[in-house]
Amino acid sequence: MELPMRALNAGWPLTLGVLISMPVAAAPKPSVDLRHGDLKVSENRRFLVHADGAPFFYLGDTAWELFHRLTREESEKYLENRRERGFTVIQAVVLGELDGLNTPNADGERPLIANDPGKPNEAYFKHVDDVVEMARQKGIFIGMLPTWGDKVVKSGAGPVVFNPGNAKAYGRFLGSRYKNRVNIIWILGGDRNPEGFEEVWREMAAGLKEGDGGRHLITYHPCGGRSSSQWFHNEPWLDFNLMQSGHGRKDNPNYAMVTKDYSLTPVKPTIDGEPRYENHPVNWKPAELGWFEEYDVRQAAYWAVFAGAHGHTYGCHDIWQMKAPGREPVGLARGVWYESVLLPGAAQMQHVRRLIESRPFLSRVPDQSAIAEGQGEGVDHIQATRGDGYLFAYLPTGKAVTIRMGMISGRRVKAWWYDPRTGKPKAIGQCANTGTRQFVPPGTPSRGNDWVLVLDDASKKFSAPGLTR
Repeated sequence: MELPMRALNAGWPLTLGVLISMPVAAAPKPSVDLRHGDLKVSENRRFLVHADGAPFFYLGDTAWELFHRLTREESEKYLENRRERGFTVIQAVVLGELDGLNTPNADGERPLIANDPGKPNEAYFKHVDDVVEMARQKGIFIGMLPTWGDKVVKSGAGPVVFNPGNAKAYGRFLGSRYKNRVNIIWILGGDRNPEGFEEVWREMAAGLKEGDGGRHLITYHPCGGRSSSQWFHNEPWLDFNLMQSGHGRKDNPNYAMVTKDYSLTPVKPTIDGEPRYENHPVNWKPAELGWFEEYDVRQAAYWAVFAGAHGHTYGCHDIWQMKAPGREPVGLARGVWYESVLLPGAAQMQHVRRLIESRPFLSRVPDQSAIAEGQGEGVDHIQATRGDGYLFAYLPTGKAVTIRMGMISGRRVKAWWYDPRTGKPKAIGQCANTGTRQFVPPGTPSRGNDWVLVLDDASKKFSAPGLTR
């Protein structure tokens, strides 16, 4: 997929002006009804729910440089775009990756006085407050990273400013500042593995909990195809696991990482918090390996969620860094953020959320035994999941699959094809819920011709998949 030349060469003021001039509804429907209250882990320890038990689907976007690089006006337009596309969480970093301590934000403010974590700059944090509030008004949670990992581990722009002593105080400051905000999820780590620095992160987590009274969930963001479970699974402060399946190759089997976390005890929810990004060069070698496209981000999402993840995080290479004219591209970024928010993969992410939310949410489990024949390998791998009265199977290349019937309740099954590109269902018909049955998707088997097979207990009288129950 090549971006149009206008996306590569367009001038910032003109093109951003087009985005900013887009009409915005006077009273937009929020992505999530925050009146359901704070988030917590579900009773079965597999999902996230609100305080009143309402299920929460974590549909994230990696906007790492949101606080650091965008103005308030730009932030509002970005968040509105993500609300329109059904995102429920925006992952953003307080002390940013791209020289976040020494390069000021859009207001000319740096986060720390003399790079001292004990001396936060009130003007900088007021900007963060404003963005958090914008997100709340749109029903969006902020997955807030207190710092990028290079401020703990010597790597990247840095500089290293944290140690176990000041990490706890900084965590306490953030926790106290945002203790009354309903729309916060804490994400430690910042794209770094913690070997040798585990105590820094433990202390920061302790400070966050002291500051907010334990109100908000906490997880950890590692790098290099790892999961937080490798270091912190048994830590009481880690509420759910987060993995980074990464940007190294197409068809990366992130479902295997999810399956590994899913099998651990004690049981904790898990999510792929940084998979392959749309418009990212594959393994940073575009001439040799090409670029990740909309299909790649769909594949990563359905594979992970159907393997048992409680949600999924999308990412775009141009957006995480808020690439714009005048900014040096990181990792061969070729687009600008305010046009890349319109890439098709981002819009298609809402379809996986709508599909999951259209059936009983908290009963869902992964189940590969439902596939009698045709599970496939590599790009053809079919992933299945089922819940109370329904079964989903993701067919990434549109090859036929044989399903073992009787895996869900009901004498008869109503079958559908669900299109991950459009979110539109297509009725197949009804059949007996016995024996085995082959299902052949529309179109010619090929990379990108992905479909979801939906089987419903006909007696449940569910709405069409993807529609509100």
